[in-house]
Amino acid sequence: MTTFTNKAPGGTRARTSLYWRYLVEPYLYLTPAILLIALVMLFPLIVGISYSFQTVNLLHLDKGGWAGLSNYADLWADRKFWLALENTLVWTFGSVFFQFTLGLGLALLLNTRFPGRRVFQALVFLPWAVPTFLTALIWAWLFNPVIGPLPHWLAAVGALSEPYNILGDPELAIWGPITANIWYGVPFFAITLLAALQSIPSELYEAAEIDGATAWQSFTKITLPFLAPMIAITVMLRTIWIANFADLIFIMTAGGPANSTQILSTYVFTTAFKKLDFGYASTIAVALLGLLFIYAALVLALRRKFVKV
Repeated sequence: MTTFTNKAPGGTRARTSLYWRYLVEPYLYLTPAILLIALVMLFPLIVGISYSFQTVNLLHLDKGGWAGLSNYADLWADRKFWLALENTLVWTFGSVFFQFTLGLGLALLLNTRFPGRRVFQALVFLPWAVPTFLTALIWAWLFNPVIGPLPHWLAAVGALSEPYNILGDPELAIWGPITANIWYGVPFFAITLLAALQSIPSELYEAAEIDGATAWQSFTKITLPFLAPMIAITVMLRTIWIANFADLIFIMTAGGPANSTQILSTYVFTTAFKKLDFGYASTIAVALLGLLFIYAALVLALRRKFVKV
């Protein structure tokens, strides 16, 4: 019996060439992008995390140096941090819930045909084009009882005992920026969910209608399953974005009154640029990063478990 082996001339050289072409060469093309990402994102992240283990206060440069876990111990005992964390949860999930609910409703409405749909669609997407700074100023004026109508309307319907600026009420102030954020963020969900709705084959709805399915059954059995992957991703991304979104709150209330609207991202900003304590600000930022990382991991795990893609 004759045994055949691969000893043809140039065989080893051919295998080496294939190995280089398909396993090594692609990474050479990716190297510039990887280096750029490392320079722009990874390096600042490492520096920021390292600051959380140091005393970096521009007002006390003589006391700087390695601090170990003392910043984290101070963070654990910081009542203001826990208040900011509670406000962050209310701010983030309150905003996301109403943004998603209203955005889904608008997407379903815009997915139907009616007169003036194009004009209505342009008006719906308008808030997304308004600069954040201007959005915050507009809503701060609207909540002002001297020049704005909202306190008078709320008093007229019995929601307030008298017209006053709720941005100055520690019990209600957080809902001012949340309202502005809902108005600003609804178009994000409307745009993304409308695109997903338009990708659903119309034949599925026609078949369901022939089988006698109700509108609710078509929504729960066809629309939601097709939208589920998009919903999971958009909700996750929007939650992370809003948790880090300090612009509206900082302009409308600056974290007040009495820290009732102070969230973690505004706490990081005020600690770093008002108290000039970059070490403790980095500690707060690392804590926020860890919480958002855990949240994203849970959402992705649930998506893989329950969403069929």
